[in-house]
Amino acid sequence: MSDFIKWTLEAIREQGSLMSWMEERRTEWTPLLASKLKFLLEGRTFIMITDHDRSWFERYFLKNINKPTNSRPILPFLSLRAIYPSFDTISSKEEISLLLDMLSLAFPNGYVFFYVGKSNDKSAQIAKGKDDSYMWLFDEQAQNSFYLSSSDELLDIKLLSLYKLFDKSVDAALFAKVIL
Repeated sequence: MSDFIKWTLEAIREQGSLMSWMEERRTEWTPLLASKLKFLLEGRTFIMITDHDRSWFERYFLKNINKPTNSRPILPFLSLRAIYPSFDTISSKEEISLLLDMLSLAFPNGYVFFYVGKSNDKSAQIAKGKDDSYMWLFDEQAQNSFYLSSSDELLDIKLLSLYKLFDKSVDAALFAKVIL
């Protein structure tokens, strides 16, 4: 087994120049991801939420995380919009509370919000309200989040690169290649 931060550096370097920007940011990325991968290993469900502009990424992520060609079990990653199609119409704290109650009943082993998008989006507030959420947050540094800039011209490429690193990290954790 390898130290996760060392393993992450090697995984970043394997991806080549498109991922070189992550070398210096791996010390932010690795502890946060390690803490969330522990939740996955405990059997928690990851409920994905994105802002409207990143809905393409949600579809990409969910389509690829459980590809039939993966050599691992199917993992509990779901879309909140698929679970609750009226999600975008939520407008009050009471409606949010009812949604959270429903999710607690539906996922008795627990769940983690996985948010990708702008920090000022309405859906970000739901993820920010739960202490163990995992966020790739744009334009704000917050607890449990990895910071990205929405004005970065390479943002979409970075998101795809982060997905690849995330996916490799899941494999490494599942197959005990790293110490979390």
